[in-house]
Amino acid sequence: MAVYQFKREQFFNQSIDVLWEFISSPKNLKTITPDYMGFDIVSKDLPNAMYEGMIINYKVSPVLGIKTTWVTEITHVKNKHYFVDEQRVGPYKIWHHQHFLEETNGGTLMKDIVTYQPPFGILGVLANSIMIKHKLNEIFEYRNTVLNELFGT
Repeated sequence: MAVYQFKREQFFNQSIDVLWEFISSPKNLKTITPDYMGFDIVSKDLPNAMYEGMIINYKVSPVLGIKTTWVTEITHVKNKHYFVDEQRVGPYKIWHHQHFLEETNGGTLMKDIVTYQPPFGILGVLANSIMIKHKLNEIFEYRNTVLNELFGT
């Protein structure tokens, strides 16, 4: 079935060190997720920084307030350059999210590439066109707004 890709870029007048410290901490995920998603980190005693092989458990309510378990693994990390999280359990058939940081023009450019495949075959294709791609855009718009407030563009 169809596999989709969502891309987003955002520039910050902030050093890569400051931005990396924030985005590489799993404890900050809730801050950049809209409240209506019902996002809660279930994992206990999370470290301040992600590492390869790290498993993070969440509860999230993406549709109709129904709580869903989402488990991601941090599969790749290059300090102050990028990290990748991949869904192990959750609402998607495939979820692969790449986060890149690049120093440029006196600040930092952050790039996200999300490659995903909804479940349920043709129903997932319909759900993507009707809801999923719009919801992803909405979630990343929220994240952009919060990060702009914290770090400025």
